[in-house]
Amino acid sequence: MSIIKKLKRSLFGGPINPFSPHTLRHVSLIAFLAWVGLGADGLSSSCYGPEEAFIALGPHTHLAIYIALAMAITVFIISLGYNQVIELFPSGGGGYKVATQLLGPYMGLISGAALIVDYILTIAVSTASGMDAIFSFLPHVFLRYKLFAEAMVIIFLIGLNMRGMKESIKLLLPIFVGFIIIHFCLILYGIVAHSQGLLNIIPNAVAETKDSARLLGWFPLLALLLHAYSLGSGTYTGLEAVSNNVNRLSEPRVTTGKWTMFYMAVSLSFMAAGIILLYLLWGARPTHGQTLNAVVFHTILGDSWSGKTLLLITLMLEAGLLFVAANTGFLAGPAVLANMALDNWVPNRFRHLSTRLVIQNGLIVFGVSALLILLWSHGHVAWLVILYSINVFLTFSLSLLGLCVYWAKHRHTASLYWHWRLGFSLFAFIITSCILFVTLFSKFESGGWVTVLLTCAVIACCLMIKKHYKSVYKKLSALDAQLRQPIVEKELHPIIPAPEQPTAVIMVGKSEGIAMHTLLCILRLFPRHFKNFIFLSVGIVDVESFTGNKALEQMRHQVTDTLNYFVRYCQQYGIAAESYHTFGTDPVEKLTGLAEKVGAKYADCIFFASKLIFEHDNWMTRILHNGTSTALQRQLHLKGKELVILPMKI
Repeated sequence: MSIIKKLKRSLFGGPINPFSPHTLRHVSLIAFLAWVGLGADGLSSSCYGPEEAFIALGPHTHLAIYIALAMAITVFIISLGYNQVIELFPSGGGGYKVATQLLGPYMGLISGAALIVDYILTIAVSTASGMDAIFSFLPHVFLRYKLFAEAMVIIFLIGLNMRGMKESIKLLLPIFVGFIIIHFCLILYGIVAHSQGLLNIIPNAVAETKDSARLLGWFPLLALLLHAYSLGSGTYTGLEAVSNNVNRLSEPRVTTGKWTMFYMAVSLSFMAAGIILLYLLWGARPTHGQTLNAVVFHTILGDSWSGKTLLLITLMLEAGLLFVAANTGFLAGPAVLANMALDNWVPNRFRHLSTRLVIQNGLIVFGVSALLILLWSHGHVAWLVILYSINVFLTFSLSLLGLCVYWAKHRHTASLYWHWRLGFSLFAFIITSCILFVTLFSKFESGGWVTVLLTCAVIACCLMIKKHYKSVYKKLSALDAQLRQPIVEKELHPIIPAPEQPTAVIMVGKSEGIAMHTLLCILRLFPRHFKNFIFLSVGIVDVESFTGNKALEQMRHQVTDTLNYFVRYCQQYGIAAESYHTFGTDPVEKLTGLAEKVGAKYADCIFFASKLIFEHDNWMTRILHNGTSTALQRQLHLKGKELVILPMKI
């Protein structure tokens, strides 16, 4: 094995057989690991969601008790709503699939675009908040290096996720457990130590509510509460990630998903409400260069050596969990791209899984995009949270609206409790849509317009891609029908190829018309030269086919039937032919392996592939097409093998 291969194997790991019964178990997650890998997003937002809500109240801090109660209740309402999503869509897909199948493809596009932007912002805001926690313990002189440190964390997480989902979660597991333990203890201690103040919180809140209503009026007071509540909405993030990745959970998936959602709801509501109580009880106030959590924990732990040590550990664990949350964007984000690629909203290459069952194209897209947004915002968490919360509740609202439509349409065939589920879904939809409109209206000029602009830009790109693919596939379907040659002779005697004879090796993809065009071009360009024709094909294991054995077997039969057709077509004209196929997640790697195998058997061989040629070639056509043939040509040329790419005009 060459040094380059050894380095690649070390960084990305070895290939995995998708047909092995152990493969799915290798990448599947039990409820606890799913809670760590997918629930860390929501739990970590307790490090900045309650802070943003508390600061937004200004001098009316005692009103925060209402925010704490509303947060805890809303978390359980949304969690119960997404339990219905898990039941209806056990193969995963989350908000995108719910909106697509229950509200229509264009509503699904809006939800998918919102999720793409949301997961990019997940990486950016979690990384920025994590570094805020670390730099809260450092002298202010180091603040100038914070943005650079945030960029390095994102680059590190990109490399970490190239190893695969389960490996990255296990590495971050101690951080998650440590965060839970120390914050649970600090919240309980902080409340018990101020038990006398706890008794006065509700009377003080009622008294201040009456005083504020007298001075401001009930409507401005309600607007203030809704504004603060909406800014703390980052606390609810991460709930979508579970329903979006149900297909990656261990069997039984629905039960595992519900348990994961329960763990998330309990831990998130306790952390968010508990931290706001600490702000109230210990009189936390914003301090330059420090997070509000750092301020209140410093007050609780004191200035002793042991107190400072515990504070450092607490802040480091907060930062670590926020980096786990950033990692959630890398886990769940590419899954959204993969599901949208199945419907041709984004380039088809995003549906392909890499050698470690991680969508590497998606990882790069999300990582680079998050890095650009982070640099643009200079790591300002308050601004990023505004961008973040809008799309969070846009996705929530569309998913819950889809559930309302589903139960209304299936009221005659659903269970006896359909009306309760419809009422609950409608109630949850009203809550999430109200938060969405309040946040969008109140923060549009303060940064909300950026989220709207980014989401609309993603939607516009997806519409252009869909239109292009629809046009190309229509032409390819006509080409397949036009070039489909009949097999006249039913009983054919196999003609064994002679290894010493000139051999043409043809790469066969999903389109029979393209492969037939390649074969006919070779016969026309090299008349009577090649005595053997070898057909190679790779069954590409993508996010759709890796959902179960049935889908994999269906793909296996499709590949073998296509290859058998070409072999029989050649043999009926007296041409020696045979085929080779394999299955995997990386088509270039698998085709290269097949080419080496065939090249060792047939010394005098030339490889052929096709690429689509467009009359109006541009950057879009180059991104959407011909990626496999171009990459394969480079790989084979490096190995000293000739690959000729034959053009086919569309």
